[in-house]
Formats: sequence, C-alpha cells, structure tokens
Amino acid sequence: MKKLILIVFVLVSANVFSQNDTKRISQYNVENKVAIQGYDPVAYFKQNKAIKGKNELTASYMGITYKFSSVANKELFLKNPAGFEPQYGGWCAYAMGSDGEKVAINPETFKIIDGKLYLFYNAYFNNTLKSWNKDESNLKAKAEVNWKKIYK
Repeated sequence: MKKLILIVFVLVSANVFSQNDTKRISQYNVENKVAIQGYDPVAYFKQNKAIKGKNELTASYMGITYKFSSVANKELFLKNPAGFEPQYGGWCAYAMGSDGEKVAINPETFKIIDGKLYLFYNAYFNNTLKSWNKDESNLKAKAEVNWKKIYK
C-alpha cells in the first residue's frame, strides 16, 4: 500500500511540476526555451557585464534553459538558480512598471538592484534604463504588482 501511495504521489507531483514549467515557458521571455537571448545570467552578477553563454554550457531550471560563459558560472547557478534569474520573466523592467507590458529587452542593458537582475529595452534611441533610473522606486513597485497580475 505504501508503494502505491508513493507512486501516485510521484505521478501527481510530476504532472504539477510539468504544468508549472509549461506556464513559466509561456509567460517568460524565452526563445526555444532559452532565456536572456543566450546570455550568461551569472556573469551579470560576477563579472558585472553581459556575456554570451556557450551552447555546450547549459542548465535548465523549471523548464527554462540558461547558457553560461564558464563552468564556474554554471556551477554557481546550479547552487541557487532562482537567485540568478532575471526579474519579470526577463521582460523589460521599465515597460513592466510603466504599463504592465511584456516588452523585449537588450540583454546588454541591465541593472542589479538588491541582488536581483533587471533587464531593459534599448534600441532606436530609446534606452529604457535611463527612464527607469529617473523614477526607479515607483516603477519597481508598479512592476511588482503588474508582474503578479501576469504571472499568477
């Protein structure tokens, strides 16, 4: 009887996790399940710059794949994946705070705030990081509320 209960628990858990992974993938800014356009999430924190990850150095976290520029960065990520993920599913933080929209980012335009990674749109003479910096606390508070509406 204990084996049967364990098997049912494992099957139900796997199904719930699979549904959560599917939800994340549908709401996050990914292409072919790869986040941050293939940039190394750890490099933002450790090297303080955007560095392209390598195809041969990848790890998945809850259905989303991340690429890394070094084995050391990959190992750090695996110790605390949630700590290195970008905020708001990798969408533009300014747009999330301004009007709650999922807007693409330029992975080289970023800011670390309180140990969290925020990414921004930056193209066609529109660097949203500059706008974010002018009203960061207000935009950040609105972005938190807006993201919770999107990612329930």
